[in-house]
Amino acid sequence: MKILLIGEYSNVHWTLAEGLRQLGHEVTVVSNGDFWKAYPRDIDVSRPAGRLGGLRLLARIYTLLPRLRGYDVVQFINPIFFELKAERLFPIFRYLRRHNKHVVLGAFGMDWYWVDTCTHKMPLRYSDFNMGDQLRTDDCAILEQRDWLGTSKERLNKLMATNADAIVTGLYEYDVCYRPVFPSKTHFIPFPIKMPETSNTGRCRASKVVVFIGISRGRSQYKGTDIMLRAAKDLQHQYAHRMKLVVAEGLPFSEYQRQMEDSDAILDQLYSYTPSMNPLLAMSKGIICIGGGEPENYEILNENELRPIINVQPSYESVYHELEQLILHPERIPELKRQSIEYVRRHHDYLKVARQYEGLYLSLQ
Repeated sequence: MKILLIGEYSNVHWTLAEGLRQLGHEVTVVSNGDFWKAYPRDIDVSRPAGRLGGLRLLARIYTLLPRLRGYDVVQFINPIFFELKAERLFPIFRYLRRHNKHVVLGAFGMDWYWVDTCTHKMPLRYSDFNMGDQLRTDDCAILEQRDWLGTSKERLNKLMATNADAIVTGLYEYDVCYRPVFPSKTHFIPFPIKMPETSNTGRCRASKVVVFIGISRGRSQYKGTDIMLRAAKDLQHQYAHRMKLVVAEGLPFSEYQRQMEDSDAILDQLYSYTPSMNPLLAMSKGIICIGGGEPENYEILNENELRPIINVQPSYESVYHELEQLILHPERIPELKRQSIEYVRRHHDYLKVARQYEGLYLSLQ
């Protein structure tokens, strides 16, 4: 098949492309590299700097459009698939829908169905927008609600979801939002991870527990990394002889990976039920995820054996307690590392995931 993947989130599309190419398909990735993260892509559509950056990007995309025709499948990472206002994307989507055979919409992150469901229906015990039956009031959550609810982004998301031949959800949380609305065309497929050639499952008993945390620019409070970082810093102060903390902020992907390499554990996404791309990548290297590992995460994967994730509730006290227990009981680390690697190999290996996408794409032909 000839496949076009548009947009990028945390290397999902590039990793999927690598898997699909291994299966013999012709794949083109068009993206901005997910901003400063600078993930690989075949065609770069980064927005130029400056006041006229949007117009310059729009002009570049219109010159590219004739090259983006005739594909068997076009998959969009998100309704905001280019770094443009939603109003600009309506005609681009309609063009791509008209001049290609099939369209797939990815439900991999922030969009109207996620914001609306978590704000009004609240099927999750906690999320980016609710804690129980109470709405979160931090600035980032309110900003996202204003950005998506009752706006052109909402209308674009609804148009794309309605006109897509299939919708792929990458996490349990997003599946909860889309499946009730589009039961016949919503498909859960785990995120793809390319397993490293070597992984570290061992541990030197005399060494400190190395804990890694990555900070996303401007989204620390929204993702809960501010709380996780505070708990980790307090523990580092209390257990300076037992723990080392590594903090990475706003780094390109290659440098982010380098800083993460020798860690024992990663703190990530306090309000998530499930590990996303960054913690999954860490787990593939034998790094323990402290974050989202709720029962629903294992259930949607039909995983009844492995429990590698140290699940935390969305509070300072929970993060502090779980991380402290790991520091005080480092004998747990080798087994959690082993399970982490096996978990990613079992459910997220990029070739296995690519075959699931291949099966979906073929069913549309």
